[in-house]
Amino acid sequence: MALTYTSYLKVEELLELQQPLSDGPQHDEMLFIVIHQTYELWFKQILHEVDHLSALLDADELYRGLHTIGRIRAIMKVLVHQMDILETMTPLEFLSFRDRLETASGFQSAQFRELELALGHKRKGPLEQFPAGSPERTRLDRRFAAPCLWDAFLAYAARQGHPIPTDQLERDVTAPVESVPALQPVLVELFREDSATATLAERFVDLDEGLQEWRYRHVKMVERTLGAKPGTGGSSGVEYLKSTLFAPVFPDLWAIRSQLERS
Repeated sequence: MALTYTSYLKVEELLELQQPLSDGPQHDEMLFIVIHQTYELWFKQILHEVDHLSALLDADELYRGLHTIGRIRAIMKVLVHQMDILETMTPLEFLSFRDRLETASGFQSAQFRELELALGHKRKGPLEQFPAGSPERTRLDRRFAAPCLWDAFLAYAARQGHPIPTDQLERDVTAPVESVPALQPVLVELFREDSATATLAERFVDLDEGLQEWRYRHVKMVERTLGAKPGTGGSSGVEYLKSTLFAPVFPDLWAIRSQLERS
């Protein structure tokens, strides 16, 4: 049988994946499912691009790397704009099917946890909610043990001749990326002397800002829909989400802003 649009994209299988659980079913549950399934597809693509970006930096392919970051940032803007669609659902419309979600929660998105790990937000706690040996846990354990995108940036910068501290090039990759005061003067000089690598660093800031923007819109959407109610799955809801705001994944690229001066 000849390949068609439908068979290539598995459209029939895709359209069978939206299975509302509410009685009726409730009209707005379909929107809720479609939006979140779409998020998972975009998370999959972002992870695909992040892995590609790391490989490009390892190969010193700066300009292709910059192009890839641009694509990731464009996808992040789509993630933010999808909140506009989700916010067309009123609190009462969400409550019409919320009980059907039982213990299901966005906190259980393994791909979003993978993205956090890939960017350097390493911590064991979120991994523990996935059973040992499950496909999700296997992927998360692999991400946890692997170098993150920040490690690829530092190694690239070192190959361009910048004196990245050895302890950062040989750091424990399972540790979270944290601010390192000894690294900051090196980054300041990098910005002053190497415009190409400085452009790469600025695109990393774009990624960081994009993730923070999505977190903020997510918080406001949940607050608008649930108020101070606990989240689905027994989470603390808005209060937990607020605690994740304004926590950069590349902290030193923000810390040096106050140290940059006109040359």
